[in-house]
Amino acid sequence: MLILSGKEVAAKVLADVKADVALLRRKTPAPPTLAVILVGEDPASQIYVRNKKRAADEVGIATRDYLFPQGCSQAELLATIAGINRDPAIHGILLQLPLPEGMDEDAAVAAIAPEKDADGLHPMNLGNLLGGKPGAVPCTPAGCVQILDHYGIPLEGAEAVVIGRSRLVGKPLAQLLLGRNATVTMCHTRTRDLAAHCRRADLLCVAAGRAGVITGDMVREGVVVIDVGVNRLPTGKVTGDVDFPSVSPKARAITPVPGGVGPMTVAMLMRNTYRAAFRQLLPSHPLPSGERAG
Repeated sequence: MLILSGKEVAAKVLADVKADVALLRRKTPAPPTLAVILVGEDPASQIYVRNKKRAADEVGIATRDYLFPQGCSQAELLATIAGINRDPAIHGILLQLPLPEGMDEDAAVAAIAPEKDADGLHPMNLGNLLGGKPGAVPCTPAGCVQILDHYGIPLEGAEAVVIGRSRLVGKPLAQLLLGRNATVTMCHTRTRDLAAHCRRADLLCVAAGRAGVITGDMVREGVVVIDVGVNRLPTGKVTGDVDFPSVSPKARAITPVPGGVGPMTVAMLMRNTYRAAFRQLLPSHPLPSGERAG
């Protein structure tokens, strides 16, 4: 059984992005710059933002902080996003989600200029993904595929089952797998006989948001498992959506939690930011065909 280490793959992606940023700086003095918008004092969101800023510093991407207290108005947030959109010195925008209760996330995400959408969640970028056109791809799904590619897991013709249909993970991940010629089944809370679908999978991608929802009796021998879930148990232990002890003995390959998909989300955010900066700083230049961070 092969452990698919997201830490290992993320380290390679970040090293490649760092080298690409250094090459970009030889062509233009302006550093790639990411605006980080955080509303409220949610501890988990603050941790995520710190991790992302640390990665940006590691690869040579500058960051600007836009921190708002709980109770920030929607109008104030949208006005800030509009100002960042107009600032040519900022190339990427990270709006940390979820927003506090009562704020309109859809409106805030849609307000981000598509070319500065570092998370790949703007409706135009999601539409480009659906249409098979170039554009920013949501970070977590892109990270899942990057792990599979790094370890040489074949996707063409594979029976892939995706559990979860969010716009953050499930839907874009299914589209990425379709684009690689996998045969994709999407499952969700209303799916009848979930175990029957799971047992058909060559590749099982789980983003259900429920700890241990997939157990060993639900998978077949030789399955490849991508566990996107991050759940904190009452004991404080972090675990995935997959029951690792019962599933891993039957799996050909599996991501751990932590250390699996999580590090990839940050790495792919850095990749998206670099690509956005390249397009804005050198609009007449195509992204290099051999670009490592592509």
